[in-house]
Amino acid sequence: MTEKKAKGRSQRDKQKSRQFQVGDLAVYPAHGVGQIQAIESRVVNGEKHDFYIMKVLENGMVIMIPVRNVQSVGLRDIIDKKDIPRVYDVMKSRKDGLPDNQTWNRRYREYMDKIKTGSLYDVAEVFRDLFLLKLTKDLSFGERKLYDTAQVLLVRELSTAKNTDENTIISEIESLFVADAPGN
Repeated sequence: MTEKKAKGRSQRDKQKSRQFQVGDLAVYPAHGVGQIQAIESRVVNGEKHDFYIMKVLENGMVIMIPVRNVQSVGLRDIIDKKDIPRVYDVMKSRKDGLPDNQTWNRRYREYMDKIKTGSLYDVAEVFRDLFLLKLTKDLSFGERKLYDTAQVLLVRELSTAKNTDENTIISEIESLFVADAPGN
């Protein structure tokens, strides 16, 4: 087995075995940052199962996540502070030919799939693409909602990872787009 494959496997195994504790912050795909409020056992179809009870910080929604399904639902730790520059690099990079030639509903499906992955890098791509698209044309209602969702997910996780307020993160993100805008 190559060293690269072994490293990838050990990272997956570590993720698979990740046990959250009450009070831990975690990210649930498409819903964002939440806090584990409790770990409860419930009987479902005659079998006892353990569940994380997670409260989403953004809207107070409570989600029950089967402990054995953590990996399949994509529950993960908040991004490490040292990885934040990579997220900013994603937003600074410009794709050649934004998907402007696609219909809005195709873009919507593509972006929704990226948001559902739970990857902050994918969310950053969606935000970047929609931010740049809205500079040249009006976003459809669905795209506008995705843009808002991507922004909330991005800002909440980055502000939590950096332990700073959301307005600071919004300013940092805006500066990424202003810094290399035409005319600057």
